[in-house]
Formats: sequence, structure tokens, C-alpha cells
Amino acid sequence: MEELTIEVFETEDIEEKIDEIMKIYGNEIFHLVYSYVKNKAVAEDLTQDIFIKCYKALHTYKRKSKFRTWLWRIAINHCKDYLKSWYNKNVIISEDEYRKNCSQKETVEQAVIQKDEDHRLTSAVMDLPINYREVIYLFYFEELPIKEISVVIGVKENTVKTRLRRAKELLKERLGE
Repeated sequence: MEELTIEVFETEDIEEKIDEIMKIYGNEIFHLVYSYVKNKAVAEDLTQDIFIKCYKALHTYKRKSKFRTWLWRIAINHCKDYLKSWYNKNVIISEDEYRKNCSQKETVEQAVIQKDEDHRLTSAVMDLPINYREVIYLFYFEELPIKEISVVIGVKENTVKTRLRRAKELLKERLGE
């Protein structure tokens, strides 16, 4: 994983900085956001919002942690705020209910993905409560060490370990393995 270079922070042009940040972290932030909201369109919007927040708060980055950790903390907090929001609880649920009631035809691509074993695992992970889903995602998909996960989500290392253990137990139950 590429980490931001010091030169990016030494440049005076803030637009240049944010362009470089978006190139380096855009995809991983999108995937992180998607793991929280489970909706591609919403994840795209929130990812843009996160980079706007980053742009506005870039001057507050004190280099006490890796830039990636600082950015992920912004992203995770933004996702959690969104999940608690009135809009998410009222508008998105209504859209989901509408979609469920409408009989939509699945595309061939969706049917193939549905059959794929990876999809089954992904679905099981996405169905976990958020506190378990985030540690599973960060540990297995992003390969962050437990120490960094504790910094990113703001809990103690032992809490991360406990959540990982409990998440694995839940996955085993749900997947029947």
C-alpha cells in the first residue's frame, strides 16, 4: 500500500495535495465506506463527502499517526454519523422497501455473483453488526494490524481482539461451518 510522501505535504497548492490523496486512497476509502452502508450510490456520495472533509481539515493533520490512519478515522466517523442520521433511517429504508416490493429482474452478472462462494462470505460479513463488521473488514480485507485498528476505530486493542473473536464465531454460525 502506497503511503503519502512528505513532498505532498510540503507543496503549497492544496488542490494538488487533495488530488494526490484521492489518487492514493480513493478506492480503499470507497470500499471501506461501502462496507458500512452496503449501497454503491450512497458509498460514492459519502466518499466524496469524506474527501471534502479531508480537504477542509488537512491543516489539522499533526502527523502524530500515519496519514492513512487519520483519513480512515475521518471516514469511519463520517460513516457512523451517516448511519445514525435521520436521512439514512427514514429515506433509505423507504427506498429499500420500495425496491423489495418491486419485482426487479436480476442481471446475468448479479446471478453469477450470487452463486459465487465469495459472495456468500461477503454477505455474511455485511450482515454482521457494525462493530463486528468493521473489525473483520479492517483486519482481513485491509490487513491492518490490531494496534492500528484500535487507533482507527478508537477502542482498546483487547476490545478489537474480542470483537474479532466474536465476529468469527458469528460467521461460523451463519455459514454453518
